Amino acid sequence: MSKAELGRFGPAGHHAMQGLQVLYAVLTAILLTVFVQAAKADDTIVIVAYGDSLTAGYGLKPGEAFPDRLQKALRAKGYKVIVQNAGVSGETTAGGLARLDWATPSKADAVILELGANDALRALDPIQAKENLDKMILAFKKRGLDILLAGMKAPPNYGPEYAATFDAIYPELAENHGLLLYPFFLDATMTKKDMSLPDGLHPSARGVDAIVAAILPDVEKLIARVKVARTARPRG
Repeated sequence: MSKAELGRFGPAGHHAMQGLQVLYAVLTAILLTVFVQAAKADDTIVIVAYGDSLTAGYGLKPGEAFPDRLQKALRAKGYKVIVQNAGVSGETTAGGLARLDWATPSKADAVILELGANDALRALDPIQAKENLDKMILAFKKRGLDILLAGMKAPPNYGPEYAATFDAIYPELAENHGLLLYPFFLDATMTKKDMSLPDGLHPSARGVDAIVAAILPDVEKLIARVKVARTARPRG
């Protein structure tokens, strides 16, 4: 969430809204656990889109958020997949780490990890952001989930040193952990006004479709990894 949005709602309003989003995420995770149990019976692949407002669908209508549009695109290509929306607007990497244990269903197969934009907007320590992401990656891998890491870039107004340190987080983590990497989540929309909401930060519905089209080949690689892992897994 941008500084302008924070100012409009005020501290109390912001915390109340974020609390409702967290409650929604909890209820969604509970409901999805039921759906996942049924999905496993027919080999449906469950991907958790774990992120902030860019994942949650800030400012968009129902069905226009990134997970919804990604699921639709994948199903159009014949994939049996559920894409869970585990995005919370305003979420930092620290917040994502704090809710990780209860925000992902136990029977998920893979994660698209999209966090860090709010750390950069608030000029939070890139080293701490990297540590938080690293802990999340280790926790997901411990649960047997494959990961597509969606990168972010720092705003240019914080200077080249901050940007260089922050921008390096994602390729370094991907290399260290052998992850699939989509280098910049907003690459398809960042410089195109017609792809963003009036705040200039969040993608419009058209922008979400552009992001989905751009990231789709990497998500297909993620699905291929899941299928290989399932084949290698002992039966019984």
